[in-house]
Amino acid sequence: MKPDKRWTLKPVDEATVNELQTALNIHPALCRILALRGIKNYEEAKLFFRPELSQLHDPFLMKGMQKAVERISTAIEWHERIMVYGDYDVDGTTSVALMYSFLKANYKGEMGYYIPHRYREGYGISKQGIDFAHGNGYTLMITLDCGIKSVEIIAYAQSLGIDVIVCDHHLPDAQIPPAYAILNPKQVDCKYPYKELSGCGIGFKLASALAIHWKLPMESVYQYLDLVATSIAADIVPMDGENRILAYYGIRRINESPCLAISTLKELGGVTKALSISDLVFVIGPRVNAAGRMDDARKAVEFFMETDPEKIGALAAALHSDNDDRKEVDKSITEEALGILNDDPDEANRKSTVLFRAHWHKGVVGIVASRLIDHFYRPTIVLTSANGKATGSARSVSGFNIYEAIHECRDLLDNYGGHFYAAGMTMGEDKVAEFKARFETIVASTITADQQVPEIEIDAEVPLSVVKPALNNILKQLEPFGPGNMKPIFMTRDLYDYQGKSNVVKEQHLRIVAHQHNGAIIEGIGFGLSDRYEFVREGPFDMLYNIEENEYNGTIRLQVKVVDIRKSASRKN
Repeated sequence: MKPDKRWTLKPVDEATVNELQTALNIHPALCRILALRGIKNYEEAKLFFRPELSQLHDPFLMKGMQKAVERISTAIEWHERIMVYGDYDVDGTTSVALMYSFLKANYKGEMGYYIPHRYREGYGISKQGIDFAHGNGYTLMITLDCGIKSVEIIAYAQSLGIDVIVCDHHLPDAQIPPAYAILNPKQVDCKYPYKELSGCGIGFKLASALAIHWKLPMESVYQYLDLVATSIAADIVPMDGENRILAYYGIRRINESPCLAISTLKELGGVTKALSISDLVFVIGPRVNAAGRMDDARKAVEFFMETDPEKIGALAAALHSDNDDRKEVDKSITEEALGILNDDPDEANRKSTVLFRAHWHKGVVGIVASRLIDHFYRPTIVLTSANGKATGSARSVSGFNIYEAIHECRDLLDNYGGHFYAAGMTMGEDKVAEFKARFETIVASTITADQQVPEIEIDAEVPLSVVKPALNNILKQLEPFGPGNMKPIFMTRDLYDYQGKSNVVKEQHLRIVAHQHNGAIIEGIGFGLSDRYEFVREGPFDMLYNIEENEYNGTIRLQVKVVDIRKSASRKN
């Protein structure tokens, strides 16, 4: 049986819940969900349910924006060669596709784009990329989703006469690179109101500022909202503030007039309904990411910009094939890593995981780290060898800042960067053992007991009788879901199996047909929860779940996606 998880009912200000209920006249559970998202009154609720593009902030509020716009305008006036440079993941490739396409539509001069090779060049701005720009006469480089930590390499570019405009959303270090202009709202002295844009989101703000400066219609920028939404979904940035507005309209564009690339991947992924943020995360994102993981991410940029149906079909097939290869490699390495951990008795008492094997595929180590956390719930780093260095990815558990823990080991590292929950690093292979020991010491001394147990946060407790289409119709208006606005998790206590109809499916999943004392019945599926069947069979049980729609033969009915099940406190044994 899987380890038990902590069930935590999120605390909320009851006065705000009551005020919302009076103002909106909807179920208290919905008011609780709104209050948990920081909504306090009718006006805020209206803006949340009906976001408007007019709510987006003025792009010129961002530090460096005016300078960046003027430099790009000068480059166009003087017919300079402009290169757009981006990272090899979904955020980076969508950013490059957006910026290159927007500039190309408004500048007939020489332009190019560059995506570093994950294995030959690594993350961020590479010397090879700068040398390519210099050798081909580029005098202005716009970086997207990277550059904020590239102090030395940007100084090198400047020495060659290349001005660099950095568009990045990663956390800056104390030393800022000597770029011509830096667009990053996380700079300490940047007054831009929203700090959590994706890299593509910052590219969108730059394009917006250029459109304003050049007096272009905003549709010239809004046409790329599908790319912005894809980056927001794939990069797992908060789904609040501007990100929610951008994702809301990006999803609408995807479903009403998608670019050929996304509609092609939708078909390849077997999605027949309207695309959701979840589909962007699990269907579109992995296929785009696979290009950089398994081969060359440049073809992902080509894919997003291609308009010829035959050519895009070939590119889509290549991305799909890369993703199939990624799945095989991911499965193989995960199984090997689990074997290493299970065979080493010393691993049982550790507070962290650091694994290094030189033959592992660099493109999937981050995915493997996430899978290991599913089995050993602790901060995890998986490393492999590339260019004679140990390089890899880190993933964390709820509430633990893995970036800060890695930062404490910075004297052992050649390079590192990332976020609260995910990071990457490179070090000498001779440093791995020392890094592993120090990282374990840091984690063990700072991680709390609660952070070592998986937690499920519950939005509201409800009786089964309220799970009706009227409730779900309002829940759907909370979309798009993501960090900061996750799909609500409900709890219902004291449920029973209905007429023995619940059962185990394919030896690992749990089909639920449950009822409560008042007669309300619900059906659902719990993926990977077959080990909870005895709780259901013996009853009563408590259940955590999301509310979903199931469409079959044109008929839509409600069902639940079970998140977890436990024995009810009222059960007598």
